Amino acid sequence: MLRTVTVGLDGSPESRAAAEWAAREATLRRLPLKLVHVWEPVPEPLAQAPLLGAETQQHWTERIPREAAAGIGLRHPGVEVITEQLHGHPGDVLAEAAKDAELLVLGSRGLGGLGGFMVGSVGLSVVAHAERPVVLVRALEQAADEHEPDPAGIPSAAAPFRPVVLGLDTAHPDETLIEFAFDAALRRTTSLRVVHAWNPPPYYAYATPANPALHEALALAAAEELAKVLSPWRTRFPGVEIVEVTRYGSPAVHLVDASHEASLVVVGRRARRNPVGTHIGHVTHAVLHHASVPVAVVAHD
Repeated sequence: MLRTVTVGLDGSPESRAAAEWAAREATLRRLPLKLVHVWEPVPEPLAQAPLLGAETQQHWTERIPREAAAGIGLRHPGVEVITEQLHGHPGDVLAEAAKDAELLVLGSRGLGGLGGFMVGSVGLSVVAHAERPVVLVRALEQAADEHEPDPAGIPSAAAPFRPVVLGLDTAHPDETLIEFAFDAALRRTTSLRVVHAWNPPPYYAYATPANPALHEALALAAAEELAKVLSPWRTRFPGVEIVEVTRYGSPAVHLVDASHEASLVVVGRRARRNPVGTHIGHVTHAVLHHASVPVAVVAHD
């Protein structure tokens, strides 16, 4: 089956921003773009109301993907656009739709001055259960936001991409996660900034702040471990410049900080076999809510 870049579309500003991001990603990947609109049936008593009758529902549910496809066709003429109308609970339907996608893109409301996301229940459910990578895009995201300023200091989509940021746990370095981040950087012709946050073992924790030599030794060990994990990837992706960053403290805090100068943040989540719940890990959860750029969540074993 032909892979696509798939986006969940509901007509909201955040889903329209997600569709634009997905169209740009489809261009980078030379893949078709699939716009998926999920119609969640209303309760029967409401369905019988004059304003919510079958004809009205059909009109609005068909209008959203049709108009979005027409607009994307004008703005991204090189992208093949496919529309699909599905029925059911959006979280379940979109997670299922992701199985046939290269990646799934969803919109998420911005938090205004806090510069982050407000991830709703549908988004969290899809992230927690989708088998393929899921990208969350803010409502106000624009192409220029992912690029360096031009020589005049003005944001411009014609300028080079900002770096891709990868959050990496060197104790569990998954190949699927790492390869996704390297591939994203390669397609954008930009560098990959790999962020690893370390904390001392419990038996060192209280001694570290008062012992600079111990702190330095642990920091050096963390940096060496990160370099060791990335060494084979330098060979596999010689065209990608790698910037290794090891920091003491909270991984989420350092990744959110790094997002301010990034085009995309890539984080992982452990694949769960239990279909109940939306547990995605506290680091990924925090990054989803507070990163200032699109966030890709890659499921791995």
